[in-house]
Amino acid sequence: MNPWTGSRLTRPIPLGFGQAVVKAYRKRVQQIRAATDERTFYGLKSLHFEKLKGDREGQYSMKLNDQWRLIVELRGKAPAKVVRISEITDYH
Repeated sequence: MNPWTGSRLTRPIPLGFGQAVVKAYRKRVQQIRAATDERTFYGLKSLHFEKLKGDREGQYSMKLNDQWRLIVELRGKAPAKVVRISEITDYH
């Protein structure tokens, strides 16, 4: 178990999405679990991990595919930081 995410990773089940989006979602969850901290996300360029602004301040996004993004929040402080998945959203 990863001490950074541990069992504190909240993971809602994506309902009503196509098979490709669900597959990408599961892959991202695996990457989140394997990460040591958020620097890992920035290092994986394919994630397009970015800090959001405006109404979404405090949230981050990860690319699932060309249309869908996974919105997450990072809570707490290291070494007990937690990734909370907020939603899957259409960016177009």
